[in-house]
Amino acid sequence: APLTGFMREGALLQALHFNSILIDPFDDTGAKDLLTSPTDWNDYTTRARQRTSLSVPIVLPITSYTKDAIEAAADEGAVALVDKDGRTLGVLRNPEVYANRKEEIVTRCFGAIDPSHPYQAHIYSGGDYLVGGEIEVFERITYNDGLDKWRLTPKELYDQFKAKNADVVFAFQTRNPTHAGHAYLMRTGRERLLAQGYTNPILWLSPLGGWTKSDDVPLDVRVKQHQAILDEKMLDPDWTVMGIWPSPMIYAGPTEVQFHALSRKAGGASFFVVGRDAAGIKGSVDAVWNPDDDMYDANHARYVLQMSPVLEDAQMRLLSFDKFYYDKSDHQMKAMDPARPDDFISISGSKMRALARQGAVPCTDPIPSDLLAANCVPQGFMVPTGWAIVCDYYQHKDEVGKWVPWSKSVYAPPVAPGAVASGQYGTTDYALFLPASTTTGVQTSPWHDVPLMAGAHFNMVTEIPMHTTAKMEVAKDRFYNPIMQDEKNGAPRYYGYGVPFFNYGMLPQTWEDPALTSPEGFGGDDDPLDIMELGDDPLLMGSVTPVAILGSLELIDEGETDHKILAIRATDPRAAYAYTTPADIEAHFPGKLAKLVDWLVRYKTAEGKGENVLANNNEPLSAAAAIAIIDECHVSWTGLVSTPSAAQTAEYWLGVDK
Repeated sequence: APLTGFMREGALLQALHFNSILIDPFDDTGAKDLLTSPTDWNDYTTRARQRTSLSVPIVLPITSYTKDAIEAAADEGAVALVDKDGRTLGVLRNPEVYANRKEEIVTRCFGAIDPSHPYQAHIYSGGDYLVGGEIEVFERITYNDGLDKWRLTPKELYDQFKAKNADVVFAFQTRNPTHAGHAYLMRTGRERLLAQGYTNPILWLSPLGGWTKSDDVPLDVRVKQHQAILDEKMLDPDWTVMGIWPSPMIYAGPTEVQFHALSRKAGGASFFVVGRDAAGIKGSVDAVWNPDDDMYDANHARYVLQMSPVLEDAQMRLLSFDKFYYDKSDHQMKAMDPARPDDFISISGSKMRALARQGAVPCTDPIPSDLLAANCVPQGFMVPTGWAIVCDYYQHKDEVGKWVPWSKSVYAPPVAPGAVASGQYGTTDYALFLPASTTTGVQTSPWHDVPLMAGAHFNMVTEIPMHTTAKMEVAKDRFYNPIMQDEKNGAPRYYGYGVPFFNYGMLPQTWEDPALTSPEGFGGDDDPLDIMELGDDPLLMGSVTPVAILGSLELIDEGETDHKILAIRATDPRAAYAYTTPADIEAHFPGKLAKLVDWLVRYKTAEGKGENVLANNNEPLSAAAAIAIIDECHVSWTGLVSTPSAAQTAEYWLGVDK
C-alpha cells in the first residue's frame, strides 16, 4: 500500500489527474519521501520512476475551527485523531493543511456532477480544508458490533489463505445479499482458475464494511446472510474466507472499481471478480447530465479496469462476467442460452426487495412468470436461512437501532454514578436517566428536581462531555426528562464543526420564556438555560457539578434568544476570581473566549447552514449580568411548572404526576 496516512496535496493531485501516484520505495531517484514530505511547489526536479494505481482521494476534511487549532499548535508536529465519542485513536504526524477544492475532487473523481449523489453530497458537506500526514494508530480499532471476528487484517487474511493451502486467491466484493447469481460467478470463477492450472484457488468473500448509502442493505444483514450461504453450502467453506474490508462505497463507477481491485491486491488477492455496472449508481433528478438515469454505462467500469494501471505489474488479473439469468429448467443461475431464451428469467434487485418485503416462499414448478403476484421466490435462488435473514430485514427495515448500516463503533459512554441508560448510545432511542432520590426513591428529573443552587454556586447538569460530538440534550417532553440525542430527519445529530473543547449542559430549574423578549427583540428559545464549562477535562454525562459563573454570550439562533452561560467548576482555583469584563475571562482562560465565539457563530456551517449572530458585538456579559439572566429564567421556570397552559402541559413533562 503506497500511503501511510491521509493524502498530502501533491498525492491528491496525482490521484485526481492520473488515477495513480509515483513512488520510490527503494530511493532509486532520491524520491523515497515524496509522499511523506510537505508538498513543495518549487521542486521541479524530484520525480520517482515507479507508478502505482490509486484512483480515489483518501483525505481527511476539516473545518476552519480545526485548521486554526492545528496551526496554533504547529510546534507540536502532530494532531490527535479523536472519534465522535471522544476517544483518541492515534496521531497524525507533520500535518499539511490545504484547501478542500470540492468541485475539482468531484469532477475529476466522478466525471459528472450530481448534487444529490450520496457521496458527492458527503464531499460538499465536508469542511473547507483537508489535512494530510502520516498516521500512527495506538491500538487495533474494534467496533463491538458483533462483527469484529470478520474484520481481518491483511496479515490475518494471509494466514487464513495459507491455512487453506491456497495457491491463488480471488476476491469477490459485496454490498448486497448473496444469491445464486453471485454464487454462480464465484463458483465459475474458481472453475476458470482450476482450468488455468491452479490446484486450490481460495475465494475471499469481501463485503464492504465502510460507509454505504442509506438504502443499501446494512452490513450486519449482509455478513450474517453470507455466513448462512457458507453454512448451507451454497458456497463451499473449505475454499472460502470471509473478511470484511473497511473501505466505504463512493459510487464512482470506473474510477472506484480500480481502487477496489487495487485494495484487494494489497490484501493478498491475485484475481478480482468483476461484472457489469461495477460501482455504478442511478443519477438523481438533479444530475447535470442524464438525470434520473444510469450515471455510467454498465460496460465502462469493467473496460476501464481492464486497461488500468492496476493490472500493469501482472500481479492482479480479472475474472470478468457478463449478465446472468435464472434457468427455470434446472433452477440454476447462469449465462443465457440463446437457443432457449424462454427458459430464462431476470430477477432484478428491486424485484428481490419486493419479494422479501412480502415474505415470499419458494415457488413450485412450473416457475410462474409473475413472481410478485405468485409471492414466491424461485427454487435455489437463495439458501433458506439466508432468505429468512433478508426477509426479516425488509419487513423491519424502519426499526430504529435494529441494524448496523456500516462500521460504526458501538460504545457505552461513561456516565454519572447511579445514572441508568436505556437503549444503545448513538441511536435515537438512547436515554440516560439521573439516579432516583435516595430519600424518596422517586426518579429524578434533571430539569425539575435538581436544585438550581449548591450553596453559593450553581448546579450544572452535563449533557455533552468535552471532546464528544453527539448532540445530547434533556428531553423536555419525556417522563422524567432523560438526556437523549437530538435528531434530524430521524437520524441522531452530531457536531461536525470540530471537537468541542468545553463541557456543555443545562442549568436546572430554568426556562427561557419565548414571551420575554431581549433588548434586540427576540424571545427565549423555550429551553432550559445552556451552560458551557471551561475546565481542563471532561465531566461525566448526567453528572451534577457546582460551578462558578464567568459571564454569558447571547446567541441569536434562528430568531430566538439562546443564552450561553459561561462557567468553571467550583473546585477549579480559577473559580475564586471576579469576572466583570471580557479581559478577566481572557486573563484566566487565554484564547478560549475567541474560540467560543468562533464555535457559536460558525458551528452550524458544518451542517450547510449560515452563521449565527451574537449580541453585544460578540463580547460576553459580566458574571453579575449572567447571574441576573439565570435568576430571571428561574422565575420563568417557576411560573411554568406552577401554572402551565394547556399547550405547555401537553408539550412538556413538568413532573405533575409525581
